[in-house]
Amino acid sequence: MQAAVATLFPELFSPFSECGIVGRAIEKGLIDFSILDIRNRAVDGRGSVDDYQFGGGAGMLIRPEPLFETLERIPWREDARIIFMTPQGRRLDHELATDLAESSGMIIFCGRYGGIDQRFRDAAVTDEISVADAVVSGGEIPAMFLLEAVFRWLPGVLGRMESAQSDSFATGLLDYPRYTRPAEYRNMKVPEVIISGNHAEIENWRFREALELTRRKRPDLIDSENEESLKERFIRSLRLADRQKEQNNG
Repeated sequence: MQAAVATLFPELFSPFSECGIVGRAIEKGLIDFSILDIRNRAVDGRGSVDDYQFGGGAGMLIRPEPLFETLERIPWREDARIIFMTPQGRRLDHELATDLAESSGMIIFCGRYGGIDQRFRDAAVTDEISVADAVVSGGEIPAMFLLEAVFRWLPGVLGRMESAQSDSFATGLLDYPRYTRPAEYRNMKVPEVIISGNHAEIENWRFREALELTRRKRPDLIDSENEESLKERFIRSLRLADRQKEQNNG
């Protein structure tokens, strides 16, 4: 996948693009990632990229010229999703992340100050995306959140795709409780069922736990679905992840 981020603070993306799964994916060539400095297309010798709002109002706006000219520097822009991070956008969810992962490329614009000129949003942006019902000073941190949510669905990025396929939301529910060794620690014991070796009972336990957590913490995720369909999707996701793990292990 080709991906680019346009920002007034390119230095924020250096550690993001060098560490963890994102850094490894870029190093392996799975992702062609570019960081574009909007100030390189400033409108004057002082490096100005923003101006006052017509009609008054709080906050400066990033002018249209640096935005359009930054976009036009990207040769593969025609087939890419042009994304603007904004609290007004569609809330990022599992479906949107997997949809973006199937695109040939993403170009993300990060706003600052009071926002960006509406003409760029109208003429160039294909997707406006929000990561939360909250406001931060700029789009950089939300853009990192979006990029990692998308990148982890690209083949080879996680190393083991089953890790993503059994996560929260991918199964239709929040994740179930997970345990590792030791089986008992400070008088806290791992549930007997998950060390029993009975795969059918383990699947059922995981579904019941995930369903209860979802009902308690995020009931909005399951309001319109019945329990039978939820269980079918959940078990199918777990078994798909198990099959892929077996294939990866040879």
